[in-house]
Order: sequence, then C-alpha cells, then structure tokens
Amino acid sequence: MPVRIGGFGGVAGLSRYLEQAKVTHLVDATHPFAARMSANAVAAAKDIGVPLVSLTRPEWNEEPGDRWIRVADIAGAVAALNGPARRVMLAVGRMHVDAFATRPQHHYLLRFVDAPETPPALPRHLLVVDRGPFTLAGDRALMEAHGIDLVVAKNAGGSGAVAKIEAARALHLPVLMIDRPVLADRAEFHDVGAVIEWIGHRAERGV
Repeated sequence: MPVRIGGFGGVAGLSRYLEQAKVTHLVDATHPFAARMSANAVAAAKDIGVPLVSLTRPEWNEEPGDRWIRVADIAGAVAALNGPARRVMLAVGRMHVDAFATRPQHHYLLRFVDAPETPPALPRHLLVVDRGPFTLAGDRALMEAHGIDLVVAKNAGGSGAVAKIEAARALHLPVLMIDRPVLADRAEFHDVGAVIEWIGHRAERGV
C-alpha cells in the first residue's frame, strides 16, 4: 500500500495529490485538534468532487462530579490562568507548552512521551517522561504525589488519554478543558467498521 509522509502544500497541493493518486474516497483520520489539515481536506474533497468522511474519537462529556471550566483554545486557557500560583498538570501536547510561559507564577507538571531536546520555557516545571496507556489509579497517584490542584487538557476524546480526566473527577479537581476547534460540516464516524461500511456503500452507488 502506498504511503505518503509529509505535507501536501495546502489545499491546492492536496487536491493535486488526490487527483494524481486517483483517490476515490477520502478519510480524514487526523488528530481532533489538527484543524488546518482537516479544513484543507474538506476543501480539497469539495474541489475535486471526492466524498469525504471523518474518523475521529468521540468527545469527552461532563459527568457527575466533574468541575470543568471550558475555553475555546490555547489562548483562552492561558488567559484563564491569570491568578495566584497553582500546581497545574498541563496536558496540552508539547507544541503548546511554551505558550504558558506568560503565566510563570504556576508550577507545571508536564508529561511527554520522549525527553525534549531543549527544556520547556516554563520557569517552574517538572517533566515526567512516560508513555501510555495510563490508568485512573496511576494518574490519581501522580496528581496526589505532586499536589496538583488544576488540570489543563484538550478535549481529545476517546479512551487512550481519559485517565487524567477520571483522576481529576475522583480527586474533585477542576479541569480547564479546551474545546475542539470548529470545523466545516462533514460526516463523522467513531469506529473503523463504520468507515469501511461507508466506503462500501459509496462504491456500490458508483461514487
């Protein structure tokens, strides 16, 4: 099966690739926060008339015991941290961590899959290098050990990273929850089987 690694060059580049590769069905299985790539996929599919569907994780929803403070994006999360020093578990992904350097009063607990080549720009932080899957018991113990009183997280959804949300609920901790970006309307499925069925159905109709 052919594999393409790397960017396409925006909507025009993606449209050109889809045509050259004779793609008949486009499945957007990018991360829920990869807004630009998803928007480009929608635009390119419309541009060349290829049907598109999204394969994504279902969002997390507030449950009894949750204490969510919802914000629209990373900038909103940074703004919401304007206040007295706290001990924050910052679970937003490596590429966004440095944005929180403008809130240096907090002590941040970070967890990366791999050790970074250069230290994060946060003046007060502790970095844990660990790889999931994580558990409720493990994340609860981690938060208790470091005296965490606030969790900052993206609404990535699914089951792979939900342990920190469950642990915050168990410990009655507030969660600063970053909502998913708003994307163009598109069909969405949450499991591979549904996508395969969609492809088969479309193919039967000659699309």
